[in-house]
Amino acid sequence: MFIRKVRLKDFRNYKDQSVELSEGLNVFEGENASGKTNFAESVYFAALGKSPRTAHSKEMINWAAKQAYVYVTVAKKFRDHEIALSIDSKDKKRLLLDGLPCSKLSDVVGVLNVVYFSPDELKMIKEGPSERRRFIDISLCQQSKNYLYALQKYNTVLAQRNKLLKSGLGVNSLRETLFVWDCQLAKYGAYIINKRYLFIQKMKEAAKKSHLLLSGGKEELSLSYECDLGFDDTEVLEKEFAQSLKASFEKDTELFFTTFGCHRDDLDITVDGTDVRKFGSQGQQRSAALSLKFAEIDLFEEETGEKPVLLLDDVLSELDENRRSKLLEMSSSLQTVITCTEFEEKVSCTRFRVKNGNIS
Repeated sequence: MFIRKVRLKDFRNYKDQSVELSEGLNVFEGENASGKTNFAESVYFAALGKSPRTAHSKEMINWAAKQAYVYVTVAKKFRDHEIALSIDSKDKKRLLLDGLPCSKLSDVVGVLNVVYFSPDELKMIKEGPSERRRFIDISLCQQSKNYLYALQKYNTVLAQRNKLLKSGLGVNSLRETLFVWDCQLAKYGAYIINKRYLFIQKMKEAAKKSHLLLSGGKEELSLSYECDLGFDDTEVLEKEFAQSLKASFEKDTELFFTTFGCHRDDLDITVDGTDVRKFGSQGQQRSAALSLKFAEIDLFEEETGEKPVLLLDDVLSELDENRRSKLLEMSSSLQTVITCTEFEEKVSCTRFRVKNGNIS
């Protein structure tokens, strides 16, 4: 797939801007605060219905306007799609797909698939397990509406269970009431664990290959999914999940939150046997993050039959010459949007100049 056209109206510092992209490499050059990252954010927003930079969508509205609009034309294997999103000052979103209103965000997720990388994405390696779970979940949600549904249900049930744990109910009443929520949590949790495990198993070899290329064949990357349960079919996992919730009852009631579940799982990442999350150098962590992103691209193509759009926001300046060259080589087979202050690489590309919210 690739993006044919993007139109932004009152989005961040863009008043009314239309851009037609090429199917290959698209480079957006400009000074800091000119609007380059805002453009990459708009594409991400069209794909996932949320920003990679803020939890409050209304922050994407131009300061002089009351609403913001993003329109994206996506070319897929068999047909084109038109995605239209609007945000108002109350953080309310309106979604249209091919001119028809969508009642749920999940109706749009998966129409445009993106792999996004910025300096902030290093959190996936350097910070806590929630960042690594977020990486897995964002990818799987774009690939599967069933996974998106299960994750939404799991998070809703988890919130209800935690609310009950804080309610002050007596132990006996609490035990009886939690049973209902535990059954649902085990059902959705088992499905999520199974899908995450299979995702990482598939990603292993692709990430290892990407990392060897980025490191010039000097380092070997290894991945494994960290979970308190074994990896079996979902029926067995569901039973084990329910038993573990039951076993953690006393601990949960003492701490007032759910201490067991896939909301606490992690992704183990090692380079030459060393835990890169804790002991990796800045260069190793950056290469590991990029390797995961390129492995994600391979999985998108395997699962959906189409390559995603790659968004590289201000990452070239963070890489040495060898890694920049390898990165551009690895991204040459799909539509790529790169933002940077200046682009000196000798590769075929379509160049855009960004200045004060204007793209030329």
